[in-house]
Amino acid sequence: MANKGPAYGMSRDVQSKIEKKYDDELEDRLVEWIVAQCGAAVGRPERGRLGFQVWLKNGIVLSRLVNSLYPDGSKPVKIPDAPPTMVFKQMEQIAQFLKAAEDYGVVKTDIFQTVDLFEAKDMAAVQRTLMALGSLAVTKNDGNYHGDPNWFMKKAQEHKREFTESQLKEGKNIIGLQMGSNKGASQAGMSYGRPRQIIS
Repeated sequence: MANKGPAYGMSRDVQSKIEKKYDDELEDRLVEWIVAQCGAAVGRPERGRLGFQVWLKNGIVLSRLVNSLYPDGSKPVKIPDAPPTMVFKQMEQIAQFLKAAEDYGVVKTDIFQTVDLFEAKDMAAVQRTLMALGSLAVTKNDGNYHGDPNWFMKKAQEHKREFTESQLKEGKNIIGLQMGSNKGASQAGMSYGRPRQIIS
């Protein structure tokens, strides 16, 4: 991990494309939300992709974020008293956040891999996960979301309709407009192109 040298050729091209997906404006919005959600105690990162990565790397800020979306007494992630210093403990903390985010409702395809954050492989994927988490928090509207609700888009929600048996029977007697109208419709007098010429 730490002894990895620079990338060359195709590997560098791929990494360059991944890094271009990172959005600095989105970073500002996510930092504002995390601070509003968790309180000023989490601090603020240095601006830029690397500062954002270092801020989230040990998993503590992420764990506090996901815990803040749950009511008191049902926090899904255990946060140690002192921030973990060992690599595997930090990665374990990130993994706990990812599990809690998935349990909260974030779709698997929106969840980043631990190395995406820990080794800064794909910080845009980290942003995607945080955006999905924020969107779910705004959509749930359960009082645990803090911050401006306009920072995230609400997810579409199911709007189930219930019909009585008599309503369903009544619907069978109506001819829908997409089936055409049977009132006065006729093809009489219509012709398409020239009539067929029969020569003997």
